[in-house]
Amino acid sequence: MKIIDRYILKTHIGPFLFAFITLIFVLILQFFTTFADRFIGKGIGFSAMAELILLQSAWMVGLAAPMAALVAVVMAFGSLTTTSEMTVFRASGISLYRLMIPVLCAALLLSFLVERFNNIVLPQANYHAKSMMVDIARSKPAFGLTENAFSTLIDGYSIYVRKIDDRTKELQGIVIYDGTRPGYSTMATAEKGIVDFSHDYQYLVMTLYNGEIHQTGQPDHKSYRNMSFAKHRFVFESSGFGFVRSSGKGARTDDSELSANELLGVGNEFMKRIVASEKRIQMPLEKTELDGELQSIAANKSMYNRYMAAYHKKYALSLACFVFVIVGAPLGVLARRGGFGVGAAVSLVFFIFYWMLMISGEKVAERGVVDPMIAMWMANVVMVGIGLGLVVTLSGAVFNTSR
Repeated sequence: MKIIDRYILKTHIGPFLFAFITLIFVLILQFFTTFADRFIGKGIGFSAMAELILLQSAWMVGLAAPMAALVAVVMAFGSLTTTSEMTVFRASGISLYRLMIPVLCAALLLSFLVERFNNIVLPQANYHAKSMMVDIARSKPAFGLTENAFSTLIDGYSIYVRKIDDRTKELQGIVIYDGTRPGYSTMATAEKGIVDFSHDYQYLVMTLYNGEIHQTGQPDHKSYRNMSFAKHRFVFESSGFGFVRSSGKGARTDDSELSANELLGVGNEFMKRIVASEKRIQMPLEKTELDGELQSIAANKSMYNRYMAAYHKKYALSLACFVFVIVGAPLGVLARRGGFGVGAAVSLVFFIFYWMLMISGEKVAERGVVDPMIAMWMANVVMVGIGLGLVVTLSGAVFNTSR
């Protein structure tokens, strides 16, 4: 490795580590402040809380690494331009393309490491984080409820609780809106109550004391019924809590808990179902059977698009480390400032733009508007185009006049 390559890489290491650690810290702090009220004062041990935060921080690595790479390259090339080193390199016959080579090689290595992390570490971390949240919810059924706020802990219900006693599991000032019945609008109020799981954890049982139930007919509001009770029991299906914490052998079905190979395997299974249904509709079928097959094709295509979008996203987001170097190097020369503030601000704008393209691609892929591969790689293609355009431009007048 030549001296110039070592020098270029050396200017990137410090900003990258600083940006990476800062971003991880900010993301963890944001996560903790968002969910702090759900953990603090709930009787959850410090070790369990620390483990959960560690597991939840895994997804942040895959997000922070590309952004840190962008911040580092913008800062480093901005510093080289500000100190006139870029002019010296130019006078020595060294082009911007040549200066980018060591950084691009390092970015390729970083992309490989992020890809390995996203395919090996992240699925396991997401799986254990999810099952740990379920464990906490099982031991503390009121974990998903927040004081003085409406909670959608159970699908179709909105639950308000004025005060929660974590020691006795007693709830006070309860209001429940039931939206599960299309013909009726039901509201229940109670002075107090307790919440717990059934023995098999299949149901969440809320026992209310001293309250009323108000039921109004929908949509005309012509019928109304009011009932008072000293004790009343609400039983909810606990489908959101019926997940047993992983022992390393449990099934993982959510796309965030699967590696790229597993996502591809699931996608192929849905494609086989689609092909089988398409073959069946070529045969003489009754209308009901034909409608069933068409609905099956639509449902399987939706699931296929979802899993294939997640498959391509793992690789596209990993390669973003390399893509951002192509964009960041000319941006650093244009910024002509080596400070962290400028580097972070410029990087944030482009990263938000990249993330908007990524999210948009994911949405259109899941809806079947665009092929998942095209949709998920669109952000990288656009950013590479912008980067190459800037590099070509800077090889002309702007680069020649750099200070």
